[in-house]
Order: sequence, then structure tokens, then C-alpha cells
Amino acid sequence: MKWHRIWAVVLRHMYLYVRSFDRISDAIYWPVMDILLWGITSKWMLSQNSTPHILLIVLSGLVYWQIVWRANYEISVNLLEEFWNQNLVNLFASPLKLREWIASVMVIGSMKMLVTIGVGAGAVWMLYTVNLFSVGWIILPFFALLMVSGWFMGLLASSMIVYWGTRIQTLAWTTGFLFAPFSAIMYPLSSLPDWVQKVAMLLPTTYIFEGMRAVIATGSMPYDLLLKSIVLNVAYLTGSILIFAKMFEKSRAKGLSRLE
Repeated sequence: MKWHRIWAVVLRHMYLYVRSFDRISDAIYWPVMDILLWGITSKWMLSQNSTPHILLIVLSGLVYWQIVWRANYEISVNLLEEFWNQNLVNLFASPLKLREWIASVMVIGSMKMLVTIGVGAGAVWMLYTVNLFSVGWIILPFFALLMVSGWFMGLLASSMIVYWGTRIQTLAWTTGFLFAPFSAIMYPLSSLPDWVQKVAMLLPTTYIFEGMRAVIATGSMPYDLLLKSIVLNVAYLTGSILIFAKMFEKSRAKGLSRLE
């Protein structure tokens, strides 16, 4: 074994590492996200001595966050697949309109979301004997709102990807989770620091998860939280569609073929 050859391979990968947003996010972003989410969740759980349904609250948060992630993933990764397959130019050279493409990936995400929820709920039941649907149909409006939240996150990520290309493709996976610590997924809003609460109150996902916990605790619909999440979701989805359309047109003016 020759050290100079070993070092040459190490050096090659280190040069790739510092120039790759994907590799940097794998080493830094995901560990930090895990520490934040599970650190806050663990700290809150340790402070609870008599909170009923705590296992249901945590497990439902884990499973229902997959709705957001799936909706986000289907929009941004479906766009990336057109890059990877060098099909972006062909796709939009056809009569397909941008709004039709957006609608199609939303439908795909909705279909896959049903599978994800079914598998997640089944796994929770088999492993922990916890029924995520024990509160009944009252939880369904929150499912729809979580999906809308995932759509606007996916469109925001896609807005940047469609302009700058695959060199920032990691945004397809990381954008959604950027909102996770602020969304009070498995812990109440009150358990967050004051300045974080102010940020969290700007997100529809916060009111959705707060509302879902209220449903689990009381069995009744918190209409004030539902209304706040609807208003914010409509505003953010509208804004993200407009941003995506603007960035797409700018990218098309420069030539979509440059991205393939």
C-alpha cells in the first residue's frame, strides 16, 4: 500500500465534498435537524407526568408529518426526474401547460400520500397497538391542510431548482424539514422558546398540529386553529405558485436546455 495513492483518493473526495451542497447537507443539515426535533420532543416529554395520550400525540405527529414530506417530495423530486432524464425541454415543448404539470404532481402526491398514511398507521397499530384514527373523521380536514402545506414547500424548492438546476437539488429533500422544528409536530407550541414561537405562528403547519392535538385531547374541532391554518395555507400556496411560475419563465428565457 502506498500512502500517496491513498491520499490522492482522499483529496479527490474532499475537493468534491466542499463543492457539493448535497454532501455538506448530509454531514451537517440532517444531524442538526434530528437533534433539534428529538431534543425538543424529549425535553417536553420529560416534563410531562400526567399528559394523557402522549404516545398517540408523538406517533401521530411522526406519521402525519409524512403527509407534508410526501407532498413536498412529489413536486420537487418529480421536477428533478425531468432533469435527470433530460426530458425537461421535451416536456414543456409539448402542449402541456405549467399549471397542468403542477396539478399532475399534486395528484400524484395525493395518491402516494394515501399509501404512506395507510402504511404508517398500520405500522403504528402493529408495533404499538395505537390507533391513529381513534378520533374519527374529524381529523380529515387537517390531512388536507398538511398536504397543501407540503405543496407550497415543494413549489418553493422547485422555484430555486428550476432556475439554478441540479447543483442545488438537495433542496428537494431539505426544504420541507427546514420548517419542521417550527411546526410543533410532536410537542406543543408553548414548549418552544419565545422567539421560535413568533416564527412558528407564521406557519400553517403549527396550527394544524396544535389543532390535531386538541382533537386528540378533547374530541372536538378547534375551529380557530383550523381557520388560521386555512388562511395561511391559501396565502402561501398562492405565493409559491406565483414565484414558481416567475422563476420558470426566467429559466425558460435563458434556455431550459442549459439545465439538462
